[in-house]
Amino acid sequence: MTLYDIKPKFQGLLRPLTRAMHLRGITANQVTIFAMLASVFMGLILTLFPEPRLFILLPVFLFIRMALNAIDGMLAREFNQKSQLGAILNEVGDILADAALYLAFACLTGVSPWLVVLVVLLSWLTEFSGVIAQTLTGTRNYRGPMGKSDRAFVLGALGLFVALWPQYTIVANIVFSASAVLLVWTSVNRCRSALEVKNV
Repeated sequence: MTLYDIKPKFQGLLRPLTRAMHLRGITANQVTIFAMLASVFMGLILTLFPEPRLFILLPVFLFIRMALNAIDGMLAREFNQKSQLGAILNEVGDILADAALYLAFACLTGVSPWLVVLVVLLSWLTEFSGVIAQTLTGTRNYRGPMGKSDRAFVLGALGLFVALWPQYTIVANIVFSASAVLLVWTSVNRCRSALEVKNV
């Protein structure tokens, strides 16, 4: 079970906005690039000004980023905007955005930088595993338990926690440790699923 499973309902809510953006000439690639650049900008703010209370911005921004990710996908699929460039931007943009946003936690006092870096690297591994599955089976694999949407939820909630209770910032180390384990599990799930399909 992963938050990706509720994506169709989320997309349904965003469909009117997506149509309006299409009518204004906004393309899927433009949305993808904007989401990536905005993520890098937000990550820089949190990195340069590692004030715990600023991390209250993170859950809000991550929700907006999830919406933008859903919108660029709908623009591509429903308005004939799929392209090889779009596929590259989507994959590269996601891993760059993850790194920019999540590495900011490493600048907080009491948070272990190596744990944060480990989670970012394992996040990249899960996405790589999903792409490998697509190479083998023709279908991008989004299995959990710690897919992109799940990471956004967990680390967005952590950002809110840090902002509200900065004296307990050290709790972030527990969250990142658990996330690392779940990310390894996710990578194994995605690779195993691809092999099962390939062997059928």
